[in-house]
Amino acid sequence: MGDTAWAATSAAAVPARTVTARHSALVRVTHWITTLCFLALLVTGIEILISHPRFYWGEAGNVNTPALFKIPIPASRATVPTGYGYVMPDQNGWSRYLHFQAAWVAVLTGLLYVISILVSGHLRKDLLPGGADVSWRALSAAIAKNLRFQRPSEEEAWSYNLLQRLTYLFVIFVLFPLVIWTGLAMSPAIASVFPGAVSVLGGQQSARTIHFFVSVFLLLFLVVHIVMVCRAGLKNRMRAMITGRAGSDKELA
Repeated sequence: MGDTAWAATSAAAVPARTVTARHSALVRVTHWITTLCFLALLVTGIEILISHPRFYWGEAGNVNTPALFKIPIPASRATVPTGYGYVMPDQNGWSRYLHFQAAWVAVLTGLLYVISILVSGHLRKDLLPGGADVSWRALSAAIAKNLRFQRPSEEEAWSYNLLQRLTYLFVIFVLFPLVIWTGLAMSPAIASVFPGAVSVLGGQQSARTIHFFVSVFLLLFLVVHIVMVCRAGLKNRMRAMITGRAGSDKELA
């Protein structure tokens, strides 16, 4: 009898761990597939860039035409003038193949994600800013906090501030569609079937240049995203993105 009372008292004295549902299975799966695709696109994109680190504007561009700008790295082809006395190993073949495969997987995964956030209401509830939240004061405060990489409070860590909402919307509905569009515009098949999709960008070389800058912006977003996740609590956020559920940072510390 006494042991039972002692056990009950001890159980009551131990606070129950608060477990919060954070991400659905579909969000977690699409997140990690997109992560793998992005890493594959990044590595293969660098390999493709090394084969010709010069950028042009217009429909055509080659080593015999003036470059809009060039990346100061050695190339993997001896015919490309870089100023270096050697060439890098040529990995252009497999990198292009994997780049295209990863891009199509990322496109299909992105479409599935967009459909899911529209159907589930995640877009409306968590990403679209409310009318009362949209103000220069709220945006300025969010920018100042994010630029200082301040650790958010426990309540703020489970929601998005105005800057984060606008950034995610910009990435999902502007940068991702633009990187897909410019990537397709570099394809001769797409150019022959939909020439207007290429000409509106200024030509295939213009599409390649825009594709490069959009990719750089996406890479910067990824770096900032990783830093913010680490600041908000890496252990808890990783658990949430893997299992879908997470407790408070204090309980997990």
